[in-house]
Amino acid sequence: MVKGIINQTEDKMKKTLDVFRREMASVKAGRASAAMLEKISVDYYGTPTPINQVANISVPEPRVLLIQPWDRSSLAGIEKAIQKSDLGINPNSDGNSIRLVVPQLTEDRRREIVKQLHKKAEEERVAIRHERRGALEQFKILKKDAKISEDEEKRAESEVQKLTDRYIKEIDHVLELKEKEVLEV
Repeated sequence: MVKGIINQTEDKMKKTLDVFRREMASVKAGRASAAMLEKISVDYYGTPTPINQVANISVPEPRVLLIQPWDRSSLAGIEKAIQKSDLGINPNSDGNSIRLVVPQLTEDRRREIVKQLHKKAEEERVAIRHERRGALEQFKILKKDAKISEDEEKRAESEVQKLTDRYIKEIDHVLELKEKEVLEV
């Protein structure tokens, strides 16, 4: 019972970390990355579809993304979706493919991105602490209902705290790597 709660808590923490990693990958840091386009959907025959499902995305140069749609009729839709997005990059189309040139970041923009990264990291730390709180409440209920002893409750709380510390440390590590990438480009 206790082990199940701990495993469930760890799974939720792992998912939180995975979401954070994906979001960090989508942040542009002056380098082109296919992850930048993950949140952009194209109207493909009336259905919102992620760009990576209607086109091949490659990085021929460090600051250039090349989007080659499998169906040329979707080119205009992809272009429109990129323009509407918060990407802030104008697509260049040659009739067969779209090139996105990622602009060089200014120092102010880098600082702004780092602030956003820290804010997002704090949101994820709070989510992990929330999972810890939920597990601790479940342990208290089990102890109150005399299903576990006080020693078992303390051991379980300690184990959940170790998980919390480990996942928060991992979030800090991912943040540190991304921050370094943004500031050094």
